[in-house]
Amino acid sequence: LLHAMGEISAILFFLIGAMTIVELIDLHHGFDVVSQWIRTRKKFILLAIISLLAFFFSAVLDNLTTTIVMISLVRKIIHHNEDRLWFASFIVIAANAGGAWSPIGDVTTTMLWIGHKVSTLKLIEELFIPSVLCIAVPLVITSRMPRFWGSYKEETPQHSKTHASSLFYLWAGVGLLVSVPVFKALTHLPPFMGMLGA
Repeated sequence: LLHAMGEISAILFFLIGAMTIVELIDLHHGFDVVSQWIRTRKKFILLAIISLLAFFFSAVLDNLTTTIVMISLVRKIIHHNEDRLWFASFIVIAANAGGAWSPIGDVTTTMLWIGHKVSTLKLIEELFIPSVLCIAVPLVITSRMPRFWGSYKEETPQHSKTHASSLFYLWAGVGLLVSVPVFKALTHLPPFMGMLGA
């Protein structure tokens, strides 16, 4: 019982630490910085950018958090309901594909990594290309759909909520999350200790 509870507690402490960092980024409007970087008005290019962001964010954050953050971002940009559904679908696909190749991107891979069933480098080496294909193939198919050939109309002006600290918290938070596998490799301590230390 002690052994089983110890494993479950390690995963929970890891997730609590990760979610705390994500909430701090969101509290300081760090994710709003990302929406300001998007300048295109072409639907397909926007879909590709959003999908790539979800793909790489989910490798650092977890799938559910990435999905929530990216859909919130899309709601500020896209106002047509049917287009939002398409974008949300691609966000879910990209977040699941991106979380699969990272030891901290998905609860399943995190559990395997914490349990010493997989190594960070081998996981990336074996799963990165299949994960890229999981999002690349739907994007190629969608690029041939007339629905995404036009531009989207921005119906309401965007009001930035970002502050001077927003960019700092975004990069600091992402940097801390990425440093956890490095911490584990250098110290051989459990990953949750690195996450709580971050």
